[in-house]
Amino acid sequence: MINKSEKIRALKFLLFSISAGIVQTVVFALLNDVIKIPVYWVCYLTALVASVVWNFTFNRKFTFRSASNVPVAMLKVALFYVVFTPLSTWGGAALEGAGWPEYLVLALSMILNFVTEFIYQRFFVFADSIDSAVKDKEDVQA
Repeated sequence: MINKSEKIRALKFLLFSISAGIVQTVVFALLNDVIKIPVYWVCYLTALVASVVWNFTFNRKFTFRSASNVPVAMLKVALFYVVFTPLSTWGGAALEGAGWPEYLVLALSMILNFVTEFIYQRFFVFADSIDSAVKDKEDVQA
């Protein structure tokens, strides 16, 4: 059974991921619909980078409450995106090229990103440093 603090951690990750999804969607929309960059992957990749920086910053501080070395943690996240980014960019461009709606492709990529990144960050990036930034042990229970 999952304890209360892990449920809260998962909920925080979900909420910050939703906010990162909003960042990604807004950046994508600005590039795709306002600036009208005609290449899907350029819009997607730029929006993804903005979303990743946003999501990492808030999840490190508030979800995982990690005091670990930020450059090392960011390098670990970058390694995730070394794999995820080309696969999702290529796959997204292929689906969009096959006639799938751009925003459906974006939504599917974001859902896949959410699920895989939570598992990766929880059990690899912050596994040994979760709640290390918490000063009061009672905060860990909340």
